[in-house]
Amino acid sequence: MCVIAGPEFGDREGHVLVASKALCGLHSSGLRWSERLADVLREMGHFASHCEKDIWMRDMGDHYECIAVCADDLLIASKDPDSTIKILIEKCQFKLKGAGPTEFHLGCDFFRDEEGVLCCAPKKHIEKILENCRWIFGTWPKPATSPLPAGDHPELDAGELLNEDDQKIYQSLIGALQWVIQIGRFDIQTAVMSLSRFRAMPRQGDLDRVKRIHGCLSKMRHATIKIRTDAPDYSDVPVKLHDWECSCCADAKEEIPLDAPKPKGKPVTMTSHFDANLCHNLVSGKSVAGVLHQLNKTPIDWHSKLQSTVETATFGSEHVAARTCTEQVIDLRLALRHLGVPVNGPTMVLGDNELVINSAAIPHSKMHKRWVTLSYHRVRHAVAAGVINIHHIAGKKNPADILSKHWEFGTFPLFGMR
Repeated sequence: MCVIAGPEFGDREGHVLVASKALCGLHSSGLRWSERLADVLREMGHFASHCEKDIWMRDMGDHYECIAVCADDLLIASKDPDSTIKILIEKCQFKLKGAGPTEFHLGCDFFRDEEGVLCCAPKKHIEKILENCRWIFGTWPKPATSPLPAGDHPELDAGELLNEDDQKIYQSLIGALQWVIQIGRFDIQTAVMSLSRFRAMPRQGDLDRVKRIHGCLSKMRHATIKIRTDAPDYSDVPVKLHDWECSCCADAKEEIPLDAPKPKGKPVTMTSHFDANLCHNLVSGKSVAGVLHQLNKTPIDWHSKLQSTVETATFGSEHVAARTCTEQVIDLRLALRHLGVPVNGPTMVLGDNELVINSAAIPHSKMHKRWVTLSYHRVRHAVAAGVINIHHIAGKKNPADILSKHWEFGTFPLFGMR
């Protein structure tokens, strides 16, 4: 491929230039860019994290500088990010746009409140999908105080099926809502999870429910996650130490990765809440497991999904939710260690079913229900290994309820939390 140089080439104007290597427009352009960036970061002393290949780390003495890569977007976490940006621009000849304190990344806004606390909220993205909703239906969505009414069961809707054009609209709206959940609005996750199951053959009632979710986002478009780095105080929580030597979990211990970087910085405390909603789906009989994870006092991960088995009692569905929570805790603790983050003691796991808590925490408890045995042993093994401390929390204080049930405004402790 060759081109005739224009005036932008200065003294070489009019010359015939032969392209020896082209990146733009090729099927492999993304791969070539990824390889180029990887070579540059390695030369600067970075290495790819074992927990995520697109997170690059560099030892800065008292902390690790981290660069998160998503296509051609870079998010740098460091005490001195300007020096890294300077090298990328001056030495590596990268043309960076919008370099500076993070204000917008992958659809999420970042800002500081009146107290200087860093916050994140998908405000611009919500405005965009609300405008899209207005453009499709001709009117703004009607404000609503909750995604779906409490006790609503979309699976029982036998209304008229949507035509092909409306099906595509429904699928597009669901996809946009799923990304809103990913970047912070987990309060709508249970409703979107329930409705996403009907993407293949949605009904008019399902489309009306999606409109209501947009109305909830319109009413509560300023909901924000505050990045609170102070550790929670669990000094008043009684810790009961049990002897597991005479149980099948006698040799249980947490697996610490041998190839993890040396921990640096302040230790963090993990807290996880779990809950289940028995027979959430009246057609299949399946329950929903809801899990909310916090790093210090900041929500960092959330889960709301129909369980794969049909449980006949709350005890069974809560045990399955506890196992899901435990497995996610193990994964998160492993990821934190591979990021060089010191983890402070066991993760505090809180659930509102006291029978489940006691059966998991007490070594001499028995399990006679064979269909929940695997969940039972999975949680107990983590308790015996010191991975988690599991405690009971009152149902009215359990924020995981918002991820397992259709809720009404003001019914969960999450509202008004700072």
